[in-house]
Amino acid sequence: MSRGRAGSVVSGAYAPPAPSRVLSVTSADGARLHVEVHGPDDAPAVVLAHGWTCSTAFWAAQIRDLTPGHRVIAYDQRGHGRSPASPACSTEALADDLEAVLAETLAPGEKALVVGHSMGGMTIMAASARPRFREHAAAVLLCSTGSSRLVPESLVVPLRAGRLRTWVTGRVLGSRAPLGPVTPLALRILKYATMGAGSAPHMVEACARIVHACPRAVRHAWSRVLAVLDLDHGVRELRVPTAVVHGLADRLTPPVHARALAAALPQCVGLTELPGVGHMSPIEAPGPVTGRIRELVTTYVAGGTPVEIKEGA
Repeated sequence: MSRGRAGSVVSGAYAPPAPSRVLSVTSADGARLHVEVHGPDDAPAVVLAHGWTCSTAFWAAQIRDLTPGHRVIAYDQRGHGRSPASPACSTEALADDLEAVLAETLAPGEKALVVGHSMGGMTIMAASARPRFREHAAAVLLCSTGSSRLVPESLVVPLRAGRLRTWVTGRVLGSRAPLGPVTPLALRILKYATMGAGSAPHMVEACARIVHACPRAVRHAWSRVLAVLDLDHGVRELRVPTAVVHGLADRLTPPVHARALAAALPQCVGLTELPGVGHMSPIEAPGPVTGRIRELVTTYVAGGTPVEIKEGA
C-alpha cells in the first residue's frame, strides 16, 4: 500500500477514487459540506454518510465497485474530511446536513438508496421524519450503528458492564488527546478498538490513516453528542425498507444494537451479521457491504419489485 499525505492512501482498493464532480453544499445553519459525485448522472443513486472520525475516503472500496453502474454521492460530515468544523454539533445538525446534500444532488422527487455507517446511520435516524429525507429515500442500509446507549453497551473497555465500565469508556472515547502519527502501536490500538482480529494489515492501515486525520477537537465535540445519543424515536420513524449489516466482533457498537434496530424498524428487510468483522464493516467486509447495496438498489431504486431480503442472506 502506498502512502500519501496524512489521512490518505494513494494506491490499492482503499485509495479514494477521483470524483466526476465536487460540490460545496450549504446546510441550514450555513455550514459548508464537501460533497463528491461519482459515476454516470443517469444511473441509480446511492448516498453514503460516513461515521465519527471518518471521511469520504472511508467508502473508497464501495465507490470504486459501484461507480460503473451507479451514481454514488458521498459527503464529509461537518468537521470531518474537507468539510470545515462548525460550532453546531448535534443530531439536528446531522439531519440538516443530510437534507441539504439530498436537495443539492438529487432532482425533485428522485429516489436513492441512503447508506449510513456508525454516526452516518445515526444521521439517517435523526433525519427519518424530515420531509426532504422522505422525498428522496427509497430504502436505507444501516451499517454498524446504534440508536442509543452507545457508551454503556460499548465493549471497548474490557470490564464487567456497569457504572465503572461506562465511566471509563466515556473517558476513553471522549479523550481530547491527540492520536499522533500512525505508528505500529497506534495500529494495534485502533485494530483492537474498531476492527476484527482477522482484519488484514492494509485494512487496518487504511482505517488508521482516515481516523488519525480527524482533528482532535472535532473528535471530542462529536464524542459528546454520541455519549448522550437517543434516537430510538428516529428508528420508529424510519418507514422505508431498511436493511441492517453488522459485524459480530464489533466492540464500539456491539451486535445488541443491530438486533434492537432490526426489531424496532417498521420495515426491516434483513439483518446480516458478519462473523469476525468489527466496527469498520465497509472496509473489513467490502464485498458483503457492497453486495447488499447492489441488492437494495436493484430492488428499491432501479424499478425492481420489492421483496424481503432474508436474514443472513
